Amino acid sequence: MSPPVIVAPIGTDVRIQRDVEVPMRDGTLLRANIYLPVSGTPVPAILCAHPYGKDALPRRARRGYRINPQFRILRQTAPVHISDETSWEAPDPAWWVPQGYAVVNLDVRGAGRSDGVGSLMSDAEAEDVYDAIEWVAGQDWCDGGVAMLGVSYLAISQYKAAALRPPHLRAIVPWEGFTDAYRDFFYPGGVREIGFSRLWTTLVRRAARMTPDLGREAAARPDDDAWWRSLAPDLGRIETPMLICGSFSDADLHSRGSFRAFGRAASPDRHLFTHRTGKWAAFYGDEGKAVQRAFLDTHLKDAPPALPRVRLEVRERGDLVHAVRDEERWPPATRPLLLHLADGGLLSSSPRGVGGSVSTVRRRRAARFSWVFHGDTEVTGEARVRLWVSAATTGSVSIFVGLSKWSGGRFVAFEGSYGFGRDLVTTGLRRIEAHPAPTQVEIDFAPSATFFRAGDELRLYIAGRQLSPRNPLTGAFPALYRAGGRAGFSLHSDPAHPQVLELPVVEPR
Repeated sequence: MSPPVIVAPIGTDVRIQRDVEVPMRDGTLLRANIYLPVSGTPVPAILCAHPYGKDALPRRARRGYRINPQFRILRQTAPVHISDETSWEAPDPAWWVPQGYAVVNLDVRGAGRSDGVGSLMSDAEAEDVYDAIEWVAGQDWCDGGVAMLGVSYLAISQYKAAALRPPHLRAIVPWEGFTDAYRDFFYPGGVREIGFSRLWTTLVRRAARMTPDLGREAAARPDDDAWWRSLAPDLGRIETPMLICGSFSDADLHSRGSFRAFGRAASPDRHLFTHRTGKWAAFYGDEGKAVQRAFLDTHLKDAPPALPRVRLEVRERGDLVHAVRDEERWPPATRPLLLHLADGGLLSSSPRGVGGSVSTVRRRRAARFSWVFHGDTEVTGEARVRLWVSAATTGSVSIFVGLSKWSGGRFVAFEGSYGFGRDLVTTGLRRIEAHPAPTQVEIDFAPSATFFRAGDELRLYIAGRQLSPRNPLTGAFPALYRAGGRAGFSLHSDPAHPQVLELPVVEPR
């Protein structure tokens, strides 16, 4: 089904300057499209910087508009309304300019119509964005205040630039953006992602001049080394006010990094907006734009503060929000519910149900453990599971874990990454080195917020390959993770080897 994306021509109340030259400190010229109010009054500016091409815009066709094919390929949860001047995952100038802002859409070095050869996620790219911020602030159409806003790479490019502390950067809105290329994208848990990461690096290679080639580097660097560390922003240096979108529906890409940014940034004025709906429905939707505007108005127009520290959304299923409430922290206050992996595929609140057993997990069949909630329960935060694992094979083993919800004997689906509409509650994965003796392994699950009613069932899966099928119709396409050895691995459970699932449970209020 094609997602409902409605494109309209930009209004006459927006003045457009195309291919404006933005000089860098080394003399290289980057180019931007700039959208301004026709009044000519100086206003604060919103900057986005990315390698996707500022001129890759919706184009008129015989029947409507030709738009980025990802809008058509990936399932969307609600109608998306944009103008014909909205480039991929960028703020829509047709909406923002009438709110009293200028919008600057910048091709990073080596991309689009900008000169030079770029380097994605590098310190050099961050310096370019720093220079662009200061250049924008000095233009006669800008009142001196600059913010950054955008999704995915347009969020990622904000972190390193903010860590350099440009004097005129007043606020950033990284709306779903990972913060660690190795841990969040290319090798989560040390497991190689060979689906979307290959597709993305191929598309960037064709569209932009970049060095080094991230795809080739990823293939050559299976371990987290100094080069990978050089791509990660120093979140502790970010003091700029932040509005971070943390999505529970993007665990295969941006979720972990977004929540990490909120937890580790030094900014005393930072906010977290959580949701579990579609990426673009949230960003371009009425509530998302209202929250973005309220935050930017506070920091660029001296409007009174209007946002809670954390906007927490708890879902009962993919299409049903159980509650939305304000919190002062993430994760919220919880108590740990410890469930022991017991005999007969059960989860037990007491270790007394655990005998001595060894379960072999093959690539084609997951081990499953079940727990039924006795009362209404909210599980919100970051669950983890501690296992005892042995593997007779040589080399490494990939372990995939997941939590699913069942109600009335039926699987309950949630929104997932890339528009996957049958996702589990949450998932985790870990690569370990094979060892014939039992070794303790702890695996963290991605952040989640889910409500279970009395009688609902929670199932824990442990497998040697990813838990969701990969196909473009009903599976987790294009996510794909490299499975472990065909021989599988064994789980050891006895009093000397306790295997425990730890759930963060919110106490009733």
